[in-house]
Amino acid sequence: MLWIRSTVFLVGMVLSAILFSPIAIFSGLLPALVCTRVISLWALFINFWLRVTCKIVYKVRGELDWGNGPAVILSKHQSAWETIAFQLIFPTQTWALKREVLWIPFFGWGLAATRPIAINRRAKVRALDQLIEQGTQRLQEGRWVVIFPEGTRMAPGLRGHYSPGGAMLAINCNVPIIPVAHNAGSFWGRRQFLKRPGTIQVWVGPAINTTDRKPRALIKEAEDWIEEKMKVLN
Repeated sequence: MLWIRSTVFLVGMVLSAILFSPIAIFSGLLPALVCTRVISLWALFINFWLRVTCKIVYKVRGELDWGNGPAVILSKHQSAWETIAFQLIFPTQTWALKREVLWIPFFGWGLAATRPIAINRRAKVRALDQLIEQGTQRLQEGRWVVIFPEGTRMAPGLRGHYSPGGAMLAINCNVPIIPVAHNAGSFWGRRQFLKRPGTIQVWVGPAINTTDRKPRALIKEAEDWIEEKMKVLN
């Protein structure tokens, strides 16, 4: 049954990406905030389709009063799920991602319309400059910035190296950091075809003030909070 449900979900996801990509591409002609809201319609459908076909839902707990200004989200990265569902959980946002993602047919083309922070990870020094430069522009536009400090999807129970780039961006723009932990990888796993039914738990931490903070200490605080919650979620 899992194979059937997962197959039906994948077919619907691919077809919807193909059908929606022209809308997403043309929405790139609209103001940035409008464009990202148009893109979130696809995320809304995928969340619905995931619930119907694979019986996967999510629950958010924690600090949900974020104030009026933008922020930098530092999140655990386990699945493709969070790149979709965060559009429904948090205010209008963009993401820091490797530029190769934008080369994926249909999905990547539509994603490019939102003007994400596309990073060339092979050039590490330049990648940090790109993150700070483009991230500052997005925050000034009023968009939140989602960063996965471990840089890649981690299997449940594993912990990667937390890069301080997101903390540096938040300090540079004097915006708070919102740490986020979740267990999406237990249901929609990294490089796994099967989707397992259940409730994804998303835990949103309190805003971390970045005024007069050092990047290493700041990323350590966010990492400690995230990993402590992951012990409970896993």
